[in-house]
Amino acid sequence: MNKLVLPMLLALAALPVVAQTEAGSVTIVSPADGAKLDAMAENRISYDVAPGPKGDHTHLYVDGKEVAVLRQLKGSYTLASLAPGVRELCIKVVNKNHTPIGIEKCVKVKVE
Repeated sequence: MNKLVLPMLLALAALPVVAQTEAGSVTIVSPADGAKLDAMAENRISYDVAPGPKGDHTHLYVDGKEVAVLRQLKGSYTLASLAPGVRELCIKVVNKNHTPIGIEKCVKVKVE
């Protein structure tokens, strides 16, 4: 074995393993920000979450009010009927005590 390879391998083995999603993230796949939703239709929110090391699960909020606990990190949720007007949909990562940890994504939609 090359005299340089072994020290390099030993140095690499000593490095800590760092998760790619250390900070965490929330992606709302649909609806898009600014989308128009039909008040009479069955509307869904689709999402993908990387909770980060302090996150446990997510909560869904409509206009600042919690409407659901989302235990899956990727999926969709059928929204209850939404009143006409501009609505804000937010998904927030929370810890085991259900406290938001600052990782969130919101979209505004127009319900007609």
